[in-house]
Amino acid sequence: MSHFSSWLKPTPQGIYCEPGQFYIDPSRPVDFAIVTHGHADHARAGHNHVLATPATHAIMQTRFGEKYAHKQQQLSYNESLLHQNVKISLLPAGHILGSAQVLLEYQNQKAIISGDYKRRYDPTCDGFTPVNCDLFITEATFGLPIFKHPPISEELTKLTQSLIDFPDRCHMVGVYALGKAQRVIASLRQLDYDRPIYLHSALQNLCELYTCFGIKQENIVPLSQADKSQLRGEIVLAPPSALNNNWHQSLPDALLAMASGWMRIRARHQQRQIELPLIISDHADWDELNQTIDDINPREVWVTHGSEAALVHFCKSRGFNARAMRELL
Repeated sequence: MSHFSSWLKPTPQGIYCEPGQFYIDPSRPVDFAIVTHGHADHARAGHNHVLATPATHAIMQTRFGEKYAHKQQQLSYNESLLHQNVKISLLPAGHILGSAQVLLEYQNQKAIISGDYKRRYDPTCDGFTPVNCDLFITEATFGLPIFKHPPISEELTKLTQSLIDFPDRCHMVGVYALGKAQRVIASLRQLDYDRPIYLHSALQNLCELYTCFGIKQENIVPLSQADKSQLRGEIVLAPPSALNNNWHQSLPDALLAMASGWMRIRARHQQRQIELPLIISDHADWDELNQTIDDINPREVWVTHGSEAALVHFCKSRGFNARAMRELL
């Protein structure tokens, strides 16, 4: 048994803090939920009480409507509150706008639940803050040594070079609507790409929300306002689902690209007929996962959400007390 399982309990619907009587990122509606960030596999409507960063609340309102929770409580980064003898703090996770690690302090023990995170610079969100703790619960989405993400500047230079090489083709890039779309736009601007960037309607609301938080989304044009015949040599951002249907056939000789960490796997982009795979991820890669564990230096590591066995094995080989969180269910 873990030293921490007396008060932190993995359950099928999420991590449960017994003395605080709340869940972290629960998969079903509960009385009290702490939500690490706004992606749909972590943030859900229907909870009675939600604690999250102001940006995560704004994202949930945009996605689910104003009544996504009966009580909506905001907690900014590096602020704390005491709830039933459990001290709760939210720390930047570097994943997307508003994403947070959850720091819990109870009976002289400190536990951090990472949520999703990355360690790279991202102009659209606060960077990950490593804090020493006793228990670190980490995601492992890309928890295999094969996953080593290149710099985003290298990947986007492939895109801008393709525009030069194929000036008669519209470049349609599949991006997730929350986080990836806004990061790609901001990073292209940092590379001095100043042409209009055209947006599928599914991306517009969240791009507008980012601007409300001071994240510039410059010279973006709704695709509905464009003459599609004039999109040769231009960039169109669209959700990944748009790459799987005939929607892109309305674009002039569309060249399909996809921005995802999964583009490291050749079979993934061949299966989806992606001509230009862009390895751009908002999750930590193998080296960053291990760097983070070294930086935090916890007494114990629980690994979840991904390739757990490899990361657990490597942690143990370096002297950490590590286990897959599902073993504690």
